[in-house]
Amino acid sequence: MAKPVGRPTLMTSGTLNKLEEVFSIGGSDKEACFYADISHQTLYNYQQDHPEFVERKEALKERPILKARQEVVKGLNNNPEFSLKYLERKKKDEFSLKTETEHSGKVEFQKYERIFSKEVQEAVREIEEKLKLKLIEKHEPNEED
Repeated sequence: MAKPVGRPTLMTSGTLNKLEEVFSIGGSDKEACFYADISHQTLYNYQQDHPEFVERKEALKERPILKARQEVVKGLNNNPEFSLKYLERKKKDEFSLKTETEHSGKVEFQKYERIFSKEVQEAVREIEEKLKLKLIEKHEPNEED
C-alpha cells in the first residue's frame, strides 16, 4: 500500500469544529483561524476547494443575530417602554419621534452683507484682514533661520 504524498492536511475534523465554533458566535475569519491554529491562507485554500463550507460559514455567522432577535422579541413581553422603542426603530414611518425630510432642488445662501448692518460688515472685514496678516506672518521665513 502506497503512502500518501505531501503534507498531511491541517483541515481535520477537529480544526473544522473549532472554525465552526467561532463562526457560530459571529467570530471573524481571523479569529477563527487563530483559535483553530491555522493560517488565513489555509482557510482560504480550503474554501476554494470546498465552496459549500463558505455557505455554512456564512450561515453560522448569522446565528448570534437570530438569537439576539429572539431575545428582543422575548423582551417585548410586559415591557411597554421597550416595545415602543422597538416599534420606533422597526416602523419608523408610524412610530418614530424623528421626522425625516427629503429635499430636492437648490439650497441658496445669502451673503452676510444682506443680513448684517454696515457696522457688523465692517467689523467682519477688519477681522478677516487681521487673520490674513497673521497667516502671512506665520508662514514668512524668519531671518534667523
